[in-house]
Amino acid sequence: MSSYLITGARIVGGEVADLLLDNGEIVAVGTNLEAPAGVETIDAKGLIALPGLVDLHTHLREPGREDAETVLTGSRAAAVGGFTAVFAMANTDPVADTAGVVEQVWRLGREGGYADVFPIGAVTVGRQGSQLAELGAMADSAARVRVFSDDGDCVWDAALMRRALEYVKAFGGVIAQHAQEPRLTQGAQMNEGALSGVLGLTGWPSVAEEAIIARDVLLNAHVGSKLHICHLSTKGSVEIVRAAKARGLDVTAEVTPHHLLLTEDLAASYNPVYKVNPPLRTKEDVEAVREGLADGTIDIVATDHAPHPVEDKDCEWSAASPGMIGLETALSVVQHAMVDTKLLTWADVADRMSNRPAEIGQVGDHGRPLEAGAPANVVLIDPAVERTVVPAESKSLSRNTPFEGMTLPGRVVATFLRGTPTVLDGMPAR
Repeated sequence: MSSYLITGARIVGGEVADLLLDNGEIVAVGTNLEAPAGVETIDAKGLIALPGLVDLHTHLREPGREDAETVLTGSRAAAVGGFTAVFAMANTDPVADTAGVVEQVWRLGREGGYADVFPIGAVTVGRQGSQLAELGAMADSAARVRVFSDDGDCVWDAALMRRALEYVKAFGGVIAQHAQEPRLTQGAQMNEGALSGVLGLTGWPSVAEEAIIARDVLLNAHVGSKLHICHLSTKGSVEIVRAAKARGLDVTAEVTPHHLLLTEDLAASYNPVYKVNPPLRTKEDVEAVREGLADGTIDIVATDHAPHPVEDKDCEWSAASPGMIGLETALSVVQHAMVDTKLLTWADVADRMSNRPAEIGQVGDHGRPLEAGAPANVVLIDPAVERTVVPAESKSLSRNTPFEGMTLPGRVVATFLRGTPTVLDGMPAR
């Protein structure tokens, strides 16, 4: 195992200090640290050191759609984006609804070595919404699943959702809901509003998201369990979660980078790269989710990295699969939308993209402060660099980024997973 002395980094954007990494841990933090014999030194002057990022919402597609992504390629893209841990959603083929499948995904992550991969188990068998999956067996498996979601589909049956919340309460699990009332979104193609009418595309109304969130908040208040809201996207949803937190309920929520920056206007191009679920919303919604993230109503940023092969996106809008890749651009988008606009500090970014997602996902070796004795999960970023997003440079197998051609701030220079470099000078270390 290699040892590294990182010199002159701004710790979570604040004081300048050195970090000595050895034997998988941060063994010292201070000024003018001396490198012991055999320790490699990295000059981090001008760079910001953050705890390794944690993504609570990633689609790695394996098993079943290895043409779009694999655990290896997705976790490599994650490392390039500064992530040391990702949670893999259950909408694989076969669905991750048994101990066997979640253990397969977990082991593939360990073999890859770019990031720790924590499987999310399906709530229902086959994500069909009719019968609870083997939640206890997945929780007791080697993968130690604690987060369950049918993401891509809503657990729309209120009685089934109640039972899921009750079941996971026994071991402190979390139900992560894809909030979409299916009967209000049949055939939906984009955000419902004046623009959808002009474009002739079936609308996806905000109330379809907000109604499920409101219902599930009430169910969770009744059960007393843990509820997490995936990819919150509307002003009304922010208000519902804010009210739930004011009541002291154990409800958390996430927002994606693309919902922090992009609006429904992009659908006017009919370019399917902008088709996503939930859809891009209005400028008012974007402002509301930014405010919600800034004041803590929204707990975390999660990428909802959703890779697709060319044939699933290079087609007419109505036939295209919804989803966008985002692991490699997430930190830059957050810097652009939240830090450079003074809505968040870098310490806030560490909270929203590392500390809190690790806490919600219950992975104690991640999201720890950069201090002596903590696991050496560290990312170094250069906030002063600007870069143009070029899809061909992505380490993902897929190229469906909505940020193509955009100039974004910030660049991940290095990522360390338990002291082992997974990225150096912006490139995979192996």
